[in-house]
Amino acid sequence: LEAVRKRPGMYIGDTDDGSGLHHMVYEVVDNSIDEALAGYCKNIIVNINGDGSITVKDDGRGIPVDNHPKRPNLSTLEVICTTLHSGGKFSSKAYNTSGGLHGVGLSVVNALSEELIVEVNRDNSLWRQEFSRGLPKTKIKKIKESKKKGTYIEFIPDKEIFGNDTYFDSKILKQMAESKAYLFKGITINWELDSEDSKTNEKITYNFPDGIKDFLINKLDNGPLLINEIFSGKTYLDSKEELIEWSICWPIQLESNLLSFCNTIPTHEGGSHE
Repeated sequence: LEAVRKRPGMYIGDTDDGSGLHHMVYEVVDNSIDEALAGYCKNIIVNINGDGSITVKDDGRGIPVDNHPKRPNLSTLEVICTTLHSGGKFSSKAYNTSGGLHGVGLSVVNALSEELIVEVNRDNSLWRQEFSRGLPKTKIKKIKESKKKGTYIEFIPDKEIFGNDTYFDSKILKQMAESKAYLFKGITINWELDSEDSKTNEKITYNFPDGIKDFLINKLDNGPLLINEIFSGKTYLDSKEELIEWSICWPIQLESNLLSFCNTIPTHEGGSHE
């Protein structure tokens, strides 16, 4: 991961204007979203903590903690956190559908974090490991018996990379949480902001049963339509594994708009799906 620390812009984007900083959060949240796309996760929590760290928690299967098949002296969790391109989305076995292949995964977030803590509920136990700047600070430890499932990740960006005035824009991350909930109907995303000034603390739950149809209604903001009905639906492609969802209407205003996404990732330049 030394290459990541030398040239972080190649992996997450600009480290000066905040885009790279927020991209780190997207990477961790997209891991939870991929668990939802695979059918294993229903609830995600995204929290900006008062100390400037980020917490992302889900109720998916949990990152595997058993020994890694290719590096048997290390846990799969440690390999995923410390080695580029080692996550389940880089082989075809773990995920049919993933929003993470464009991305760089937990290892890059770890490399660019002063501290990263992972707790995993899996195999009837709660496991924990701590890292700093891409390296393990502790071995993986079994904390206690647990019947729960899921992954908890907390990280604080490294000031050596992002500078001393590192802070997350709560509006950007709140909008991200809301849009992910629109794009994956039925999933619940809890957005939480714990600031030093308790008056600005926030807790919002996003859940949209009609998904992108709800998104379109929100975008229209009660504007008049040529036909009052919004047409929406879904269809599977020949493989029966790939699903396309759409929602469409005709506002009376003249300009038209087409927004497309692939596995909840915005595709600003279009593609075959459009």
